[in-house]
Amino acid sequence: MDACKECPYPGCLFCLMKENVAPSKRRSSIAQLFKQLPERDEPGQVMAISGLWNAALLRPTDGEFIELGIFECMAALIFKGIRDRKWLASDQNIFIPYYAAHIIGSYTMIVEEFAIRAVQAKVIPALLELLKGKLTWVEQRVALRALGHLATYESTFSYILDRREILDVAMKLAADALDIVYTQFYRFVDRRLEYHQDLLTRGLGGVEMESRKAEEWASQLQCWSLQLINCFAFREEYLAVVCGNKEFLCKLLGMWGGLVNESSPAGIGLLRSICRESSGRVAVADCPGVVNGLCNVARSSDDWQYMAVDCLVWLVQDVASRDKVLDQAACALVDLTELSTMSGDQKKLGDLIATTLLRNPAEQSQASETRLALNEVAAAQQRMKLERNEDKDDLRIRKAAAMLLRLEGNARFASGDIHGAACKYTEALELCPLKARKQRASIYSNRAQCHLLSQNNQAAISDSTRALCLQKTHRDSLWRRAQAYEMEGLPKESLLDGIMYMIECSQKKNRKSNVPDYIEALIKKQMRATWLFKEASQKWGAIEYRYQNWNDNQSSSHDESEWETASDDS
Repeated sequence: MDACKECPYPGCLFCLMKENVAPSKRRSSIAQLFKQLPERDEPGQVMAISGLWNAALLRPTDGEFIELGIFECMAALIFKGIRDRKWLASDQNIFIPYYAAHIIGSYTMIVEEFAIRAVQAKVIPALLELLKGKLTWVEQRVALRALGHLATYESTFSYILDRREILDVAMKLAADALDIVYTQFYRFVDRRLEYHQDLLTRGLGGVEMESRKAEEWASQLQCWSLQLINCFAFREEYLAVVCGNKEFLCKLLGMWGGLVNESSPAGIGLLRSICRESSGRVAVADCPGVVNGLCNVARSSDDWQYMAVDCLVWLVQDVASRDKVLDQAACALVDLTELSTMSGDQKKLGDLIATTLLRNPAEQSQASETRLALNEVAAAQQRMKLERNEDKDDLRIRKAAAMLLRLEGNARFASGDIHGAACKYTEALELCPLKARKQRASIYSNRAQCHLLSQNNQAAISDSTRALCLQKTHRDSLWRRAQAYEMEGLPKESLLDGIMYMIECSQKKNRKSNVPDYIEALIKKQMRATWLFKEASQKWGAIEYRYQNWNDNQSSSHDESEWETASDDS
């Protein structure tokens, strides 16, 4: 073994890879190493595991190491780290269970055949031990990632089902993830475990970068938990378990992930899966707070707005849930009846919403506001039919008359007659042809401003939403709805509208790209209000710096006392 002459770790992976021998012999040596590695105690093992992790990240579809027994090796190393704390605390071994779980997750991410080999190698029991918190939250995060990949394949999900406790732990993690990361890492800046710091930033960027990365990982811990739960939610027998936990169900819309995890549908994605089944819709209908939250998301700039609309439409369509949700949902959905599309497969979405609302117009048990909303939808449908046959000259005259009423409303608004201005805008909307979408968007937006000044926030949200359905990028409506949501105590919805307004400002031609001070102030305020750890900090206390020069005084080694702290915290 010439490659090993100067190597301090005889028989290491890198030496075996460099050996100038026949491929079959090299493969045999690597397979033997995978068998022996969990039994070895010499230093330097983390280098081999780290190298394998990099290989898995770079070549997740290369099956050579899988054939040679890498999954069995990683599962054994995870168990060793859990059972042998002395070994774990020596050298750099504290990193090994984390890397081992990451290797399993990387190789099972794309190729289903690899996932099958992984479950046959019994990686699930090892990952489950990490998921339960036998080590720390960073290992829980990568265990979730790996189990989530295994759960996405039909061929391997049955192995997940055999461990029903995975669902229970995932639900608990989804609910507690932010508290866990805040209390075990984020809050006590001077007592953060060094190996956690190394994993987060590789020692670069300082405390600020470390904290930002911790927020990102905390969001992933929660969102990956939800993704795993989502795989169970598509099976009715397990959907009952998810829906049976009302407290969890009511928290889902608050599991947002914030701006650090914009790509994950998070809690609302799971709610959409739940609402696909009638039993799920009945459970959601029994949670008025959830339905109200769906109404707010449906009328917002959230990327997942269409998911909220889907949920509301399904709830209203289902006879088992319609009566329970109609009074809440109708007033929100009526604002969306002129929505064209939101995602590629949803065309003329507003027509579907209108048809759904008018499915049974003879219902008698509705509140007066609901009846008015449904009558408004029916009248708009009838008006559209009439306008299709109306003379074009008559339509132009009505459009011009509506413009004059709008100008009269503007004059009244300027003079301080807010109520009179709103009345004129209402007259203009009644006269303006439905096809004059741009003009009607401006009138709705002006009336929304009147509602804002009258402190009628829900009406302002309603009119702003209608304007945005007619003209998606109507800047004034975004700003007015952002203000209305702020006054309603809904910082997330306010923030997202504010960001959209900022984007529209920066893209407007012939204007300075600087963000207006007022919108910058609102965005900063709402970002503080929607900070990922906001609730955790209120529950557990503010961030603390106990030892001024703690990091400067620490040894670079990961000794047993540091591990014991990690174990106790978890």
